[in-house]
Amino acid sequence: MFEKGEFIIYGSRGVCEITDVSTLRMGSAGSRCTASRAVSKDRDRLYYVLRPVTYRDGKIFTPVDNDKIRMRRILTRKEAEELIREIPQIGNLWVPDEKQREQNYKQAVGSCDCRELVKVIKTLWIRNQERLSQGKKITVMDKKYFRMAEDTLYAELSLSLD
Repeated sequence: MFEKGEFIIYGSRGVCEITDVSTLRMGSAGSRCTASRAVSKDRDRLYYVLRPVTYRDGKIFTPVDNDKIRMRRILTRKEAEELIREIPQIGNLWVPDEKQREQNYKQAVGSCDCRELVKVIKTLWIRNQERLSQGKKITVMDKKYFRMAEDTLYAELSLSLD
């Protein structure tokens, strides 16, 4: 279980700070959450209250026992330095089929695995350079996943490395 004040990776949402660990209070004037009514059946269930570092005003409520979205602690300084040393050896995710490519990007970004994020960044950087050299624009999908992978990886590395 994670603790209040810890930074974690929360699926494709990236780095989040745990601002609270508590049950949801619903239905009162001082309610802390306006989550769905289905949650009210389970008042004793513990939830993490997360604040994404890239969206300071955002709040995410997720059950502590959530097994649908991957969560993990951010890298330690040593692990971050090791990852940086490994970047030249990390491959890419090249897939010629457009629909399968997006599925691979989505899966990699949601995996919470830094090496997968590096693969997405490297793949899309190469693809975008090729498209630009051919006089083509970068696709919206490529921009989206490139930005998601970069934001998540760089936010984690910046926290891990102070």
